[in-house]
Amino acid sequence: MKGIINYFIKFPIAANLLMFGLLIMGIAGLLNMKSTFFPEVESRTISIQTVYPGSSPEEIEEGIVNKIEENLKGLTGVERVTSVSNENAGTVTIEVLKGYDTDIILQDVKNAVDRISSFPAGMEPPVIYKLESLGRAITFAING
Repeated sequence: MKGIINYFIKFPIAANLLMFGLLIMGIAGLLNMKSTFFPEVESRTISIQTVYPGSSPEEIEEGIVNKIEENLKGLTGVERVTSVSNENAGTVTIEVLKGYDTDIILQDVKNAVDRISSFPAGMEPPVIYKLESLGRAITFAING
């Protein structure tokens, strides 16, 4: 330790150059730092929403949801497929495995749904999209 101090006492220009170099690298690091208000999390969820006005949940399940699920069975990169059938609407949620590109799976899902030609008459076109998720940066609670 004394050797380092003695070196910088003998050569003050080296100490100034070291300080200047650290300052420049700090400014460069600050300018290249990426920051967001909400942490960005890669979405791994795809949703298919269908609307069939005037139908019961059973009609949605039999006429729409089951057909979509059957066409999605052969896709690679799909971890789980869940569905919900309500009055007038149905939702199919697809979870993508880690390591697979969600945008490529989204295109595969769109192609699989477009291959279905036997949807009921009067059904609106299905809406297929990737769910964007924003995680919480911090949770703050005051307790008395």
